[in-house]
Amino acid sequence: MKRIEINEEYCLGCRLCEVHCVTAHSKSKDIIKTFKSEGFKPLTDSCIAFEKCGYTTFALQCRHCHDAPCIEACLTSAMYRDKEATVLHDKDKCVGCWMCIMVCPFGVIKPDLKNKRVASKCDLCGDRETPACVEHCPNEAIKLKK
Repeated sequence: MKRIEINEEYCLGCRLCEVHCVTAHSKSKDIIKTFKSEGFKPLTDSCIAFEKCGYTTFALQCRHCHDAPCIEACLTSAMYRDKEATVLHDKDKCVGCWMCIMVCPFGVIKPDLKNKRVASKCDLCGDRETPACVEHCPNEAIKLKK
């Protein structure tokens, strides 16, 4: 199973992970068009929760938990696990009850601010071989563990 691991000792706090996350999930897949034409905002529209405590910074994404409380709490089965054990979210089934947000032990599921009725979370960039945040982290603080 794929998992993203963070090494906070290497994180610069540049937040490029958020910029590339939003770009990877946009229609155009182009940084300039994503933020100018499509109206995305990296700090609110990314699937990454960015933490800062003093001089320590790090990106925090869905941990795709083995016991996944979000799946158990989801009333409509919008949260589910695929064949590779990745916890995914079907926005068409989501009714915006926010139970997944309330039970997530890491606080990484959040409301989708573009479409306020659904939740948003990391999907490990399923359409890419390597998640955008991992691929574009300049200090390799974000790693993909297979």
